[in-house]
Amino acid sequence: MRQEIIIAGFGGQGVMLIGEILAYAGMLEGKRVSWMPSYGPEMRGGTANCSVVLTDEEDIGVPVVAEPTVVIAMSEPALQKFAPLVVSGGLLIFSEGLAPQNIRKDVVLMEIPATDIAVRLGEARVANMVFLGALVGATGCVSPKAVISSLKEKLPQRYHSLLPVNERAINEGIRLAHKLRGVVGV
Repeated sequence: MRQEIIIAGFGGQGVMLIGEILAYAGMLEGKRVSWMPSYGPEMRGGTANCSVVLTDEEDIGVPVVAEPTVVIAMSEPALQKFAPLVVSGGLLIFSEGLAPQNIRKDVVLMEIPATDIAVRLGEARVANMVFLGALVGATGCVSPKAVISSLKEKLPQRYHSLLPVNERAINEGIRLAHKLRGVVGV
């Protein structure tokens, strides 16, 4: 299986952390992996995205993702920029409340109330982990176990007190994806 994923949003939303955890989880599972970050010219609050390729194939090829199988859009600008790139039959995961213009009929749409779930868990900063869980639950690109192990490695030490709530957020995203699976045809 080969997944080419773009994760995009604003700086400070944890876009890069999702990509790093996903790539590390893939390595733990023996997959070929590439992770490539891209930042806008601004600091925190500017645009940020990263590309992750996960594959069981011998050669990963070029790490640039031009036609993603999955896009996670955590902001309106990210949705507008990257939604058109998703391959036909691919998956577009986006924040609840964002309205994809010219909704495509040839991709699976998964609207995630990540911020609401994170707030309900008591920590708004873990919305990114809800998105990561939704991706894992919808695609099975890596195992939840590998994601949790990767979280412990990639989350900076100063945030290790937040490991339990991050893990709960990932599990909530997985559960939501499984629940939506029948609804959206994933």
